[in-house]
Amino acid sequence: MSASVAVSVLSALRERGWTMGVAESLTGGALCAEIVSVPGASSVLLGGVVAYATEVKATVLGVEGELLATYGPVHPQVAEQMAGGVRRVVRVGGRVADVGVSTTGIAGPDSPDGQPVGTVHIGVVTPTASRTKAFLFHGDREEIRAKAVEAALVEVLETLAE
Repeated sequence: MSASVAVSVLSALRERGWTMGVAESLTGGALCAEIVSVPGASSVLLGGVVAYATEVKATVLGVEGELLATYGPVHPQVAEQMAGGVRRVVRVGGRVADVGVSTTGIAGPDSPDGQPVGTVHIGVVTPTASRTKAFLFHGDREEIRAKAVEAALVEVLETLAE
């Protein structure tokens, strides 16, 4: 299903003349790969950052160090700041990406901070909106990551529909 959602996301962005950047943690590049699997994705997708290490979220994407120190990397504000940060990071010709989307969460098998395995936060930032959504997915590591990719694409589509 995510391939059809990716097609819809790219179509909606193309209609607006908007570009997108992707910031991923638990999905490890799977979201970007899903988008790139759609022919013509290069007209919309500027790039992506896999910020798997917590420090990379701060140093590359600009997530506040105090936020990370207080709450850790799996938090709605972290997702929001990752999405905002990737817009700046993938800018082309001085123009930031119109849409930033991010994934952060715990795919398992264990939880490093006591939050349930399957906890995922998706962030979406556009010129007119900023939102996050929390999920608790069930399944093994691969299933949780796949569900996070699907959820991120749906969140972008829903944000664009607002």
